[in-house]
Amino acid sequence: MARVRHDRLDCSPGCAVEATLQFIDGKWKGVILYHLLSGTLRFNEIRRRLPSVTPRMLTTQLRELESDGFVARKVFPEVPPKVEYSLTERGRSLEPVVMALKAWGDAHAGVAAKAA
Repeated sequence: MARVRHDRLDCSPGCAVEATLQFIDGKWKGVILYHLLSGTLRFNEIRRRLPSVTPRMLTTQLRELESDGFVARKVFPEVPPKVEYSLTERGRSLEPVVMALKAWGDAHAGVAAKAA
């Protein structure tokens, strides 16, 4: 399913927030970005860190992050194929955002679970 994005960011005061969230939407993108902050990882290393994600979903999320310019994919010509993923400069620029989300989750995720 195609993602709808605004061509311009002057549509409303919150439009830039909406645009940012559209880039990192999806259940796994934020978590993938968080793990790649620590450095380059191979596909199966990411999978081990996210045991609940299916290989197909992980591939989809990585491809979207790559097409948006946040993740670089490097394929090594060997058998079996070796593929590494790392953050681009643009992806690294999301570090304060991802870390702020983590800090908020650390502080509030347990509160939501207790209230339920």
